[in-house]
Amino acid sequence: MLSLAQSPITLRRLRAGDAENLAPLINNKKVWDNVRDFIPHPYTEKDAIEFITFTQQESIPMTFAICHMDKLCGVIGLVKQTDIYAKSAEIGYWLGEPFWGRGIATVAVKIITEYGFSHLGLVRIYAGIFEYNPASMRVLEKNGYQKEAIFEKKLFFKSIDSKLFLLLHLSYSSIYLFHYGHQSDIK
Repeated sequence: MLSLAQSPITLRRLRAGDAENLAPLINNKKVWDNVRDFIPHPYTEKDAIEFITFTQQESIPMTFAICHMDKLCGVIGLVKQTDIYAKSAEIGYWLGEPFWGRGIATVAVKIITEYGFSHLGLVRIYAGIFEYNPASMRVLEKNGYQKEAIFEKKLFFKSIDSKLFLLLHLSYSSIYLFHYGHQSDIK
């Protein structure tokens, strides 16, 4: 079983037994306000079972439980892109409110970013963050992600901006600089 760790944080595949702990963590309006709308609210244990079953079908692990001292506290994943964007992935994550402000998300993002670059061969990992979630922006910035764009009034359900953060794999950046010579071209 794949497990990625930097003590005391572990990322591991979701298990059927996680449903009873997962559902109450995400069934919180404060959490739900910061995730994509494909996650239902209210969120039930049945929703958690369906989600876990879906993630267990991934041939290459892309979705993980975030555990702090072996206690489930959230979920993190990469959505690999296709076609000409096949070396890119979108990162998404959430933590249950009792685990906010402890640095857990920062470490989890670090672990999955390293996994994406070293195990999946990704070159570009990006995240879209709602403008009212500065804590998530700080998590990404602490991991070297940079603001790439602001999508003004992007979200159809609210008239708010979405900010796109990006991190390029260092070795790819070096190759790009060698071939093209201008760091500004990377951005």
